[in-house]
Amino acid sequence: MTTHVVVGAGPVGLAVAEHLRERGDDVAVVARHVTDKLPVGAEHRRIDVTDAALAKAAFEDADVVYHCAQPPYDLWPDLFPELTRGIVEGVEATGARLVVAENLYMYGDVDDRITEDLPYAATGPNGRTRAECARMVLDAHDEGRIEATIGRASDFFGPRVRNSVVGEQVFGEAVDGKPARVLGKPKLPHTYTYVPDFARALVLLGERDDALGEAWHVPNPETVSTRQFVELVYDAAEVDPVLPRIVYLSGPLLTLGGAVSSSLDGFVNSPPLKEFVERRYSFEAPYIVDDSKFRNAFGDAVTATSLETAIDATVAWYREQEPVTGPIHIETGEEQSFGATHQ
Repeated sequence: MTTHVVVGAGPVGLAVAEHLRERGDDVAVVARHVTDKLPVGAEHRRIDVTDAALAKAAFEDADVVYHCAQPPYDLWPDLFPELTRGIVEGVEATGARLVVAENLYMYGDVDDRITEDLPYAATGPNGRTRAECARMVLDAHDEGRIEATIGRASDFFGPRVRNSVVGEQVFGEAVDGKPARVLGKPKLPHTYTYVPDFARALVLLGERDDALGEAWHVPNPETVSTRQFVELVYDAAEVDPVLPRIVYLSGPLLTLGGAVSSSLDGFVNSPPLKEFVERRYSFEAPYIVDDSKFRNAFGDAVTATSLETAIDATVAWYREQEPVTGPIHIETGEEQSFGATHQ
């Protein structure tokens, strides 16, 4: 039986672990904090994988390692390369296969559909950092040091996803009957990724030899405008259609983080918004992700959940949660769990 080690206990890491456990696979999750959110039967390993020797110990019995962790958003340039390097060296030392969960920051501002053959043209510090980490992984594969593949997702939503541009600010507000708070121009098309689809795609990539050495955009539901997305959420939450459903931050206010209505204070005053300005382009122009490479290569092995079904499931998850108190810090990447702390 294959043994899987998942680094990161955020929404994607937990979704990967959950999918693997549902199949009956052995799973260990490397995460900083002790958590009661792990799937039944998953092992917890509290090991600092930024240290290559400790990463080797964490991965010793692994056939496949999934890198689904990230440092705090505002510390990516300082910490992300160290995290990725430790994982790569740990995988190299054990002979495990590496699957990396990534976003799309490395491409920068794109005028057309977003495909895997685009250059890494990001100019901001976080986009450049993601490009550096991607090159580190693919270079190690090309040099024959490891076997690796990368799955890339757009801004995502789904169960457990709170710190996303369409997380608590949209789904949480909807189930509370309050207006959604979004960034950029909601009338524009924007591709969103459903986290359970992302997880299933990452597992598939780790199983396929023909996926190695390349990056893949995972399957996504149909692309609609952010306004249409919000409307589907509010319909699923059965919010009175006469109530206002959306407020948004765009243009100079998005850049400056300036004074806006008090209904937006929850995310205007949060530090990650300052970092978000780096990629405001993705919400102020059409942002359409092309996943045809994955679909053409792997057929129906993993298909995207329909947008309505995915939204219904996400609304149901939010209804089961305790209310959130205090501001939600918006993130637009994947995991919020940075490796682990060795204690």
